[in-house]
Amino acid sequence: MEKEMNTEAEQEDMKTKERSEKEYKDMINRLSRIEGQIRGIKGMVEKNVYCTDILVQVAAVNAALNSFNRVLLANHIKTCVTRDIKDGKEETVDELVNTLKKLMK
Repeated sequence: MEKEMNTEAEQEDMKTKERSEKEYKDMINRLSRIEGQIRGIKGMVEKNVYCTDILVQVAAVNAALNSFNRVLLANHIKTCVTRDIKDGKEETVDELVNTLKKLMK
């Protein structure tokens, strides 16, 4: 089971990124829509909706999450990775490769 809360030491080691107001709002809006879709699926289960109808909605959520990941990854490469490479932090490329491996499981 994953930990829900990070210790203070772990939080201090975590990288952060300041996002523009537009980027922040876009991300939150996407996640809010996905959250609504998940609540809808839960409601479908509670109402004993037919399996295939639920599966179609789950596929839609997966597509929305994949789209969110693509946008986030593209922005990460354009900002964080590019900046770190320019600053001589070559380890960022390894971090990106490891992240891509996790995304492609």
